[in-house]
Amino acid sequence: MASEKIKTAVIGSGNIGTDLMYKILKTSNVLEVAAMVGIDPDSDGLQRARDEGIATTHDGIDGLVALSEFSDIQIVFDATSAKAHLHHDEVLRAYGKTVVDLTPAAIGPFTVPVVNMEDHLQADNVNMVTCGGQATIPIVAAVARVAKVHYAEIVASVASKSAGPGTRANIDEFTRTTARAIEEVGGAAKGKAIIILNPAEPPLIMRDTIFTLSEEVDEKDIEKSVEQMVADVQSYVPGYRLKQKVQFERFGSNRPLKIPGYGEFTGIKTSVFLEVEGAAHYLPAYAGNLDIMTSAAMGTGERIARLKFGVGEAA
Repeated sequence: MASEKIKTAVIGSGNIGTDLMYKILKTSNVLEVAAMVGIDPDSDGLQRARDEGIATTHDGIDGLVALSEFSDIQIVFDATSAKAHLHHDEVLRAYGKTVVDLTPAAIGPFTVPVVNMEDHLQADNVNMVTCGGQATIPIVAAVARVAKVHYAEIVASVASKSAGPGTRANIDEFTRTTARAIEEVGGAAKGKAIIILNPAEPPLIMRDTIFTLSEEVDEKDIEKSVEQMVADVQSYVPGYRLKQKVQFERFGSNRPLKIPGYGEFTGIKTSVFLEVEGAAHYLPAYAGNLDIMTSAAMGTGERIARLKFGVGEAA
């Protein structure tokens, strides 16, 4: 296999794009950032990219295409907005680029590394769902692999300071996209997602709560599956951890759980409480919502580089 790194571009010089740039620069053995793209010439991300000797443009996707480095770029990470990504994808497809989408646009298939990454590595565009999805869908999938999940609800609480303008503009897309991915990737029959931007000072680490309603199984099987999944996510996000032991509550025919719009539920309610501490490649450690998103995107890009473009040793 080839030994040279695959050249990539990052579109979006905000919080997520800049964090991803540093993560690739500092930790990747198979990816290289060849270009950083933004629309604000004075953005911190573009300035930091210039300081690292990376080609930059503040003319958006058109500026990227005009760069001399563009012809050698094979993977493009889009960390802008769902609306902007629709146009970016159209342009990049015309040039045969592989796209890793960090927006909630969801043009390509949802990809959560520990759940279904191998299924979509040949796709031209893969979607990283949302930060809340990357944190919580593995837990829903962990329950679903041992018990049928009728309903799953997640609440993602992130520090307001870690949510840039792109994230704020995508709140509606966040909830819809995450809910759909809970069903399509997590395996729940019905999914719901809620995001909270927490203004607390000092900022709090990302917290996630996952509730699932599933059929009757041994609680130990669910607990073991969840703990194994947490360990799997920790392989690329070390700051991902359970806040307490998995909680269970049983509902029988003599005491069903009444859910508006659903009816009466009998079975097991599983509650999982997580926190995600970031690696602080760009923003402080409380921004675990950035870290899990960029870690998942980089991991996906690295697998694409190995299996699609033949770089490094296949994992």
